[in-house]
Amino acid sequence: MKLAVLIKQVPAVDTVRINEATGVMEREGVESELNPPDLHALEAAIRIKEENSGVKVTAITMGPAQARKILLGAIAMGCDDAVLLSDRKFAGADTLATARTLAAAVDKLGGFDAVFSGERATDGETGQVAPAVAELLGVPALTYVSGIKRLTPNRVVVERAIEGGHESIASPLPAVLSVTKEINRPRLTTLGGKLRAKGADIPVYDAASLGLDDSGIGFKGSPTRVSKVMYPKVTRTGEKFFMAEDAEGTIKALSSFLSDNAFLTEETSL
Repeated sequence: MKLAVLIKQVPAVDTVRINEATGVMEREGVESELNPPDLHALEAAIRIKEENSGVKVTAITMGPAQARKILLGAIAMGCDDAVLLSDRKFAGADTLATARTLAAAVDKLGGFDAVFSGERATDGETGQVAPAVAELLGVPALTYVSGIKRLTPNRVVVERAIEGGHESIASPLPAVLSVTKEINRPRLTTLGGKLRAKGADIPVYDAASLGLDDSGIGFKGSPTRVSKVMYPKVTRTGEKFFMAEDAEGTIKALSSFLSDNAFLTEETSL
Protein backbone atom coordinates (compact mmCIF):
# COMPACT_ATOMS: atom_id res chain seq x y z
CA MET A 1 0.00 0.00 0.00
CA LYS A 2 1.29 3.47 -0.92
CA LEU A 3 0.29 6.58 1.01
CA ALA A 4 1.06 10.20 0.16
CA VAL A 5 0.93 13.11 2.58
CA LEU A 6 0.54 16.66 1.26
CA ILE A 7 2.31 19.11 3.55
CA LYS A 8 3.01 22.82 3.37
CA GLN A 9 5.55 25.30 4.63
CA VAL A 10 3.72 28.32 6.06
CA PRO A 11 4.82 31.60 7.64
CA ALA A 12 4.87 31.54 11.42
CA VAL A 13 1.43 32.74 12.53
CA ASP A 14 2.67 36.06 13.91
CA THR A 15 4.60 36.91 10.72
CA VAL A 16 1.85 36.50 8.09
CA ARG A 17 1.79 39.53 5.79
CA ILE A 18 -0.06 40.24 2.54
CA ASN A 19 1.42 42.45 -0.17
CA GLU A 20 -1.19 45.20 -0.47
CA ALA A 21 -0.31 45.89 -4.12
CA THR A 22 -0.45 42.32 -5.44
CA GLY A 23 -2.71 40.64 -2.87
CA VAL A 24 -0.18 37.80 -2.63
CA MET A 25 1.23 36.56 0.68
CA GLU A 26 4.80 37.66 1.33
CA ARG A 27 7.08 34.66 1.97
CA GLU A 28 10.57 35.95 1.23
CA GLY A 29 12.61 36.55 4.38
CA VAL A 30 9.73 35.41 6.61
CA GLU A 31 10.19 32.82 9.34
CA SER A 32 8.48 29.62 8.22
CA GLU A 33 7.35 26.34 9.76
CA LEU A 34 5.50 23.15 8.88
CA ASN A 35 1.77 23.81 8.75
CA PRO A 36 0.63 22.51 12.20
CA PRO A 37 -2.48 20.63 10.95
CA ASP A 38 -0.24 18.68 8.54
CA LEU A 39 1.53 17.08 11.50
CA HIS A 40 -1.68 15.16 12.20
CA ALA A 41 -1.83 13.98 8.57
CA LEU A 42 1.77 12.76 8.79
CA GLU A 43 1.08 10.98 12.06
CA ALA A 44 -2.03 9.28 10.65
CA ALA A 45 -0.13 7.91 7.64
CA ILE A 46 2.89 6.84 9.69
CA ARG A 47 0.68 4.96 12.17
CA ILE A 48 -0.89 3.03 9.29
CA LYS A 49 2.62 2.14 8.14
CA GLU A 50 3.58 0.94 11.60
CA GLU A 51 0.44 -1.16 12.00
CA ASN A 52 0.54 -2.79 8.56
CA SER A 53 3.37 -4.42 6.65
CA GLY A 54 4.31 -3.30 3.17
CA VAL A 55 3.12 0.32 3.55
CA LYS A 56 5.21 3.14 2.07
CA VAL A 57 4.66 6.82 2.96
CA THR A 58 5.76 9.70 0.73
CA ALA A 59 5.61 13.36 1.78
CA ILE A 60 4.97 15.94 -0.97
CA THR A 61 5.19 19.71 -0.79
CA MET A 62 5.15 22.63 -3.21
CA GLY A 63 7.38 25.55 -2.38
CA PRO A 64 10.78 27.22 -2.69
CA ALA A 65 14.06 25.41 -2.10
CA GLN A 66 13.93 26.07 1.65
CA ALA A 67 10.75 23.96 1.88
CA ARG A 68 13.12 20.99 1.78
CA LYS A 69 13.44 21.52 5.52
CA ILE A 70 9.89 20.38 6.29
CA LEU A 71 10.34 17.33 4.03
CA LEU A 72 13.38 16.33 6.05
CA GLY A 73 11.24 16.74 9.16
CA ALA A 74 8.60 14.44 7.64
CA ILE A 75 11.23 11.77 6.96
CA ALA A 76 12.53 12.19 10.51
CA MET A 77 9.01 11.50 11.76
CA GLY A 78 8.81 8.25 9.82
CA CYS A 79 8.03 8.89 6.14
CA ASP A 80 9.98 6.71 3.70
CA ASP A 81 10.74 9.43 1.18
CA ALA A 82 9.73 12.91 0.05
CA VAL A 83 9.33 15.01 -3.09
CA LEU A 84 9.73 18.77 -3.53
CA LEU A 85 7.76 20.62 -6.22
CA SER A 86 9.70 23.81 -6.85
CA ASP A 87 9.62 26.25 -9.74
CA ARG A 88 9.37 30.04 -9.98
CA LYS A 89 6.31 29.41 -12.14
CA PHE A 90 4.48 28.00 -9.09
CA ALA A 91 4.77 31.32 -7.21
CA GLY A 92 1.58 33.20 -6.34
CA ALA A 93 -0.66 30.16 -6.75
CA ASP A 94 -4.14 30.22 -5.23
CA THR A 95 -5.85 27.07 -3.97
CA LEU A 96 -6.88 25.88 -7.44
CA ALA A 97 -3.47 26.37 -9.05
CA THR A 98 -1.86 24.71 -6.01
CA ALA A 99 -4.23 21.76 -6.30
CA ARG A 100 -3.41 21.37 -10.01
CA THR A 101 0.30 21.14 -9.20
CA LEU A 102 -0.12 18.72 -6.31
CA ALA A 103 -2.53 16.52 -8.26
CA ALA A 104 -0.08 16.38 -11.17
CA ALA A 105 2.66 15.23 -8.79
CA VAL A 106 0.46 12.55 -7.21
CA ASP A 107 -0.50 11.36 -10.68
CA LYS A 108 3.12 11.32 -11.90
CA LEU A 109 4.38 9.38 -8.87
CA GLY A 110 1.39 7.07 -9.28
CA GLY A 111 -0.06 4.11 -7.43
CA PHE A 112 -1.17 5.85 -4.23
CA ASP A 113 -3.98 4.14 -2.32
CA ALA A 114 -4.67 7.18 -0.15
CA VAL A 115 -3.58 10.81 0.02
CA PHE A 116 -3.55 12.57 3.40
CA SER A 117 -3.51 16.25 4.26
CA GLY A 118 -4.29 18.55 7.15
CA GLU A 119 -7.77 20.04 7.11
CA ARG A 120 -6.45 23.52 6.35
CA ALA A 121 -3.34 25.69 6.12
CA THR A 122 -2.84 28.31 8.79
CA ASP A 123 -1.79 30.96 6.26
CA GLY A 124 -4.95 30.77 4.14
CA GLU A 125 -7.54 29.00 6.32
CA THR A 126 -9.55 27.85 3.27
CA GLY A 127 -9.54 24.04 3.53
CA GLN A 128 -9.99 23.94 -0.26
CA VAL A 129 -6.83 22.28 -1.57
CA ALA A 130 -7.45 18.68 -0.47
CA PRO A 131 -10.99 18.49 -1.95
CA ALA A 132 -9.73 20.15 -5.14
CA VAL A 133 -6.91 17.59 -5.44
CA ALA A 134 -9.48 14.81 -5.04
CA GLU A 135 -11.66 16.32 -7.75
CA LEU A 136 -8.73 16.66 -10.16
CA LEU A 137 -7.67 13.07 -9.50
CA GLY A 138 -11.25 11.82 -9.83
CA VAL A 139 -11.33 10.15 -6.40
CA PRO A 140 -13.52 10.61 -3.29
CA ALA A 141 -12.74 13.46 -0.88
CA LEU A 142 -13.14 12.63 2.82
CA THR A 143 -12.96 15.84 4.81
CA TYR A 144 -12.79 16.56 8.56
CA VAL A 145 -11.64 13.01 9.26
CA SER A 146 -11.34 12.62 13.04
CA GLY A 147 -10.61 8.89 13.11
CA ILE A 148 -9.81 5.92 10.88
CA LYS A 149 -11.92 2.95 11.96
CA ARG A 150 -10.95 0.39 9.34
CA LEU A 151 -8.59 0.28 6.38
CA THR A 152 -8.23 -2.41 3.73
CA PRO A 153 -6.45 -2.29 0.34
CA ASN A 154 -9.70 -1.31 -1.37
CA ARG A 155 -11.83 0.41 1.28
CA VAL A 156 -11.62 2.77 4.23
CA VAL A 157 -14.11 3.54 6.99
CA VAL A 158 -13.59 6.86 8.75
CA GLU A 159 -15.19 8.97 11.42
CA ARG A 160 -15.92 12.54 10.39
CA ALA A 161 -16.42 15.54 12.63
CA ILE A 162 -19.72 17.23 11.77
CA GLU A 163 -21.77 19.93 13.41
CA GLY A 164 -23.10 18.55 16.66
CA GLY A 165 -21.20 15.26 16.63
CA HIS A 166 -19.56 12.67 14.38
CA GLU A 167 -20.54 10.35 11.56
CA SER A 168 -19.04 7.16 10.13
CA ILE A 169 -18.61 6.90 6.40
CA ALA A 170 -17.15 4.23 4.12
CA SER A 171 -15.34 4.98 0.89
CA PRO A 172 -13.54 3.02 -1.82
CA LEU A 173 -9.84 3.64 -2.30
CA PRO A 174 -7.97 5.50 -3.63
CA ALA A 175 -9.26 8.61 -1.84
CA VAL A 176 -8.06 11.90 -0.39
CA LEU A 177 -8.42 12.31 3.39
CA SER A 178 -8.07 15.67 5.12
CA VAL A 179 -7.78 15.11 8.85
CA THR A 180 -8.53 17.18 11.94
CA LYS A 181 -6.27 17.58 14.96
CA GLU A 182 -8.73 15.37 16.85
CA ILE A 183 -7.44 12.29 15.00
CA ASN A 184 -4.19 11.90 16.94
CA ARG A 185 -1.34 13.46 18.83
CA PRO A 186 1.72 13.86 16.58
CA ARG A 187 4.96 12.32 17.81
CA LEU A 188 8.24 14.08 18.40
CA THR A 189 11.12 13.20 16.13
CA THR A 190 13.86 10.98 17.52
CA LEU A 191 17.60 11.30 17.11
CA GLY A 192 17.55 8.19 14.92
CA GLY A 193 14.90 9.74 12.70
CA LYS A 194 16.87 12.96 12.34
CA LEU A 195 20.02 11.05 11.41
CA ARG A 196 18.08 9.08 8.78
CA ALA A 197 16.62 12.28 7.35
CA LYS A 198 20.03 13.96 7.22
CA GLY A 199 21.18 11.71 4.41
CA ALA A 200 17.87 11.64 2.52
CA ASP A 201 17.84 12.34 -1.21
CA ILE A 202 14.84 14.53 -2.06
CA PRO A 203 14.06 14.81 -5.80
CA VAL A 204 12.81 18.14 -7.14
CA TYR A 205 10.14 18.42 -9.83
CA ASP A 206 9.46 21.59 -11.80
CA ALA A 207 6.51 22.49 -14.03
CA ALA A 208 8.05 20.91 -17.13
CA SER A 209 8.75 17.57 -15.42
CA LEU A 210 5.15 17.46 -14.22
CA GLY A 211 3.85 18.23 -17.71
CA LEU A 212 2.06 21.38 -16.54
CA ASP A 213 1.12 24.26 -18.80
CA ASP A 214 2.06 27.73 -17.54
CA SER A 215 -1.50 28.96 -17.98
CA GLY A 216 -2.81 26.70 -15.22
CA ILE A 217 -0.24 27.17 -12.49
CA GLY A 218 1.16 29.90 -10.25
CA PHE A 219 -0.19 33.43 -10.31
CA LYS A 220 -1.07 33.20 -14.00
CA GLY A 221 -3.24 30.13 -13.45
CA SER A 222 -5.01 31.48 -10.36
CA PRO A 223 -8.58 32.74 -10.90
CA THR A 224 -8.66 34.19 -7.37
CA ARG A 225 -7.90 37.90 -7.16
CA VAL A 226 -7.55 39.98 -4.01
CA SER A 227 -9.10 43.37 -4.78
CA LYS A 228 -8.15 45.08 -1.54
CA VAL A 229 -6.13 44.36 1.59
CA MET A 230 -6.93 46.02 4.89
CA TYR A 231 -5.42 45.51 8.31
CA PRO A 232 -7.73 46.00 11.29
CA LYS A 233 -6.84 48.87 13.57
CA VAL A 234 -7.48 48.22 17.22
CA THR A 235 -8.38 51.35 19.13
CA ARG A 236 -9.65 51.50 22.64
CA THR A 237 -11.38 54.52 24.06
CA GLY A 238 -13.29 54.74 27.26
CA GLU A 239 -14.35 56.84 30.18
CA LYS A 240 -13.27 56.30 33.76
CA PHE A 241 -15.76 56.44 36.63
CA PHE A 242 -14.06 56.78 39.97
CA MET A 243 -15.90 55.59 43.04
CA ALA A 244 -16.58 58.67 45.12
CA GLU A 245 -17.67 58.87 48.69
CA ASP A 246 -21.20 59.01 47.33
CA ALA A 247 -21.49 55.49 45.83
CA GLU A 248 -25.07 56.06 44.72
CA GLY A 249 -24.06 59.12 42.72
CA THR A 250 -21.29 57.17 40.96
CA ILE A 251 -23.71 54.38 40.06
CA LYS A 252 -26.21 56.86 38.64
CA ALA A 253 -23.49 58.50 36.52
CA LEU A 254 -22.42 55.12 35.15
CA SER A 255 -26.04 54.17 34.47
CA SER A 256 -26.64 57.41 32.59
CA PHE A 257 -23.53 56.88 30.47
CA LEU A 258 -24.61 53.35 29.51
CA SER A 259 -28.16 54.46 28.73
CA ASP A 260 -27.03 57.45 26.66
CA ASN A 261 -24.85 55.16 24.54
CA ALA A 262 -27.65 52.61 24.02
CA PHE A 263 -25.95 49.91 26.11
CA LEU A 264 -28.99 49.70 28.35
CA THR A 265 -32.72 49.65 27.75
CA GLU A 266 -35.39 50.64 30.21
CA GLU A 267 -35.78 46.97 31.22
CA THR A 268 -32.06 46.54 31.97
CA SER A 269 -31.30 49.92 33.50
CA LEU A 270 -29.34 49.92 36.73
